Amino acid sequence: MSTVDKYFELVDQHQQKFIETLREVVAIPSVSSDASRRGEVVRMGEWLQARWEALGATCKRVDPGKQDLHGVELDLPPVILGQYGNDANKKTVLVYGHYDVQPALLEDGWDTDPFTLVEMADGRLVGRGSTDDKGPVLGWLLCAETHKQAGLDFPVNLKFCFEGMEESGSEGLDDIIVAEADKWFKGTDVVCISDNYWLGTSKPCLTHGLRGVSYFHLQIEGPGADLHSGVFGGTVHEPMIDLVHLLSTLVDPNGRIKVPGIYDQVMAETEEEQRSYEGLEFSHNALAGDLKRDIIIHSDERMTLKHRWRYPTLSIHGVEGAFYAPGDKTVIPARVRGKFSLRTVPNMEPARVAELVTQYLNAEFAKLGSKNVMKVIETHGGRWWYSSPNHPNFVAAARATERVYGVAPDLTREGGSIPVTLTFEENLGVNVLLLPMGAADDGAHSTNEKIDKRNYIQGIKLLGAYLHEIAVTDLTAATA
Repeated sequence: MSTVDKYFELVDQHQQKFIETLREVVAIPSVSSDASRRGEVVRMGEWLQARWEALGATCKRVDPGKQDLHGVELDLPPVILGQYGNDANKKTVLVYGHYDVQPALLEDGWDTDPFTLVEMADGRLVGRGSTDDKGPVLGWLLCAETHKQAGLDFPVNLKFCFEGMEESGSEGLDDIIVAEADKWFKGTDVVCISDNYWLGTSKPCLTHGLRGVSYFHLQIEGPGADLHSGVFGGTVHEPMIDLVHLLSTLVDPNGRIKVPGIYDQVMAETEEEQRSYEGLEFSHNALAGDLKRDIIIHSDERMTLKHRWRYPTLSIHGVEGAFYAPGDKTVIPARVRGKFSLRTVPNMEPARVAELVTQYLNAEFAKLGSKNVMKVIETHGGRWWYSSPNHPNFVAAARATERVYGVAPDLTREGGSIPVTLTFEENLGVNVLLLPMGAADDGAHSTNEKIDKRNYIQGIKLLGAYLHEIAVTDLTAATA
């Protein structure tokens, strides 16, 4: 029996133990956006560090500094750097993941306590962080522990970088990566990130592209205080009316961005890309099922994927400062902020996007003749990422996927953003692979987040198989 087959057998034998470990970390409510739970985020990072050090890894805790969170100064959670193995004859793989999670309350619509992992009869493992990203982060740890406990040779040197602020903008992480590029991360051959999802629910994939995200606040300020609509309605320029009008000019109901010039930088579609949409595990029927209603804009499935992966989109997220509580209130708010974002694609530059958006909104506001004051504030400008699926790193991952699942993976891009992908690639000068564990219907960030037992257990096998494949892969044959 080969080392990989022995590893697979051991993973199968320890399934329930691995589920219990996931239950242990889901129970830590490491919500990075909640000041009252910052201590729990730190506790989760310390749990990971202690577990890796018990295995024999060398760890380094890096404290990124402080953060002002809604007027409260907090220490940022630690970034846990580590190295497991230091054999000069082996390749070195750097893995990244995050141990913080999105907020979750039972009253949000969860069927069970979000911080208690529940194993459902249909195989779903339900709990906040189960798929995003505690399950995959545990996968690397359990892979290494299984090898050691069975006396199996670990095929690579494994470096890791686990952070506790990914769900809140990864504050401080980029500076750490830049500072450690020629220190802790020196000698890295490839990077692997498992923080994304399959395109569907039954067929695995490898991801070689992500959209960037530019986030904006559109602020309209009028009177010095809120006003009574019965007294002042129709006699003053109302900030909310200006804001609603301006937001409506950004995008049409079919998703077409109205900002002039926004599509000019988009990378042209190639014949190779056109062929890449063939045979993917994706259907409108399945998508409508996930949405609980057919509200899909496009009639062609290929066009839906293109608008998820290779075209920019603009979404409006909310309004700050407006009345939103139950009941009726006839106030005219004095200052409101609309929040919207653009997902950007190759070859769009964030600075140019911000320039175009600001110019357009200034021009549209001028048309109103309003005496209010408008500001466009860019709060984030993360870049897109694109890699060749023909790189040896991806080829090794494809072989590992086929060995675990018996099928060649789909090669996909994603509509979401993981800015650290580009940071690693640019500062370490090595290829980055996205190797997902979870499925499309896992509901990351949503109520009843889950990871299927099959994906969790087979995913632990996949991470190990990938490390064994990369160990024997000629990375000098890189094509991109």
